[in-house]
Amino acid sequence: MGVTAKKFGNLTSGEEITLYHLENKSGAYAEVMDYGAILVKLCVPDKDGELTDVVLGYDDVQQYEVNGCFFGAIIGRSGNRIAGARFSLYGQEYQLDKNENDNNLHSGPNGFEKKIWTVKNTDSDKNAITFSRISPDGENGFPGEFQVSVTYEFTEDNTLQIYYSGISDKATLANMTNHSYFNLTGEGSGKVLDTYLTIHARDYNPVDEFSIPTGEYAAVEGTPMDFNKAKKIGQEIEADFQQLKFTGGYDHNYVTDNYAKGSRRTVAVAYNETSGITMDVVSDCPCVQFYAGNFVIDEKGKNGHVYNKREGFCLETQVEPNAVNVEAFHSPVLEAGEKYQSFTAYKFDVRK
Repeated sequence: MGVTAKKFGNLTSGEEITLYHLENKSGAYAEVMDYGAILVKLCVPDKDGELTDVVLGYDDVQQYEVNGCFFGAIIGRSGNRIAGARFSLYGQEYQLDKNENDNNLHSGPNGFEKKIWTVKNTDSDKNAITFSRISPDGENGFPGEFQVSVTYEFTEDNTLQIYYSGISDKATLANMTNHSYFNLTGEGSGKVLDTYLTIHARDYNPVDEFSIPTGEYAAVEGTPMDFNKAKKIGQEIEADFQQLKFTGGYDHNYVTDNYAKGSRRTVAVAYNETSGITMDVVSDCPCVQFYAGNFVIDEKGKNGHVYNKREGFCLETQVEPNAVNVEAFHSPVLEAGEKYQSFTAYKFDVRK
């Protein structure tokens, strides 16, 4: 029980990486590492009481150095896409690296998920660990020295809570998220198309053929994008609908209901009949990106498993993609000296 540590491996540079095990009294646990503050394992009981690892990932730390799918990653400073890999802030233009077509994706190519974090604190009573780092002014093209921390806490009721906080000495962008891919029948068990999903959102953001939002809010009602009532991920994923054709399946931002700054509410619920596992996503973010793993191809994952298309799904809490360039969207701008705070939890239970 509590927090324990063990060596996970060495990077190609030779630096040693440590894996931290957060276990509650029931024996369920999460494992995170100081490389990228990445979530490596999340083992919760199914309806028969068998522990099931519900996140995709790797057994080898050197695979995480590549990790083109961002398995388990803490994304920073800014999650999702920025059009043209550029933005302006108070009259100054900033150029980021282009790592997906003409755009910047997840602050890459060497974002927070490729950095070694410092362990700031562990709390065995709370099964919690806090990672921190200082992102230098200009890192990945972003302004300001950003002092940031991420806390993982695994509660006694099998909830993984993630707290993000930070402060910058210049105005910058702060839109952090976790990029875990979930499979509620267990990583490596096959496609997630039979998993039921609910997303509490009346609107979503349509995208162009390069997955950049057009700047609109569109109603989900009457379209395959509607998850207000639970339906299987696969039910309409192949529908003859332009938005799904553009992205090869679901890869869209949902503008969730009842947002008020700082308030936490359930934004999505997933459930799988085979395992009986349910997952509630609770967040204080205005939006959530639903990605159905459309572009995972022949990824050699944990336990000898090879992951492919639609064998994991992501629910990434955030502001809208490219929000810095769209005035109507929620702002990702963090003012100098302002405290950045964000919270997301993944709460697991079973239905028998």
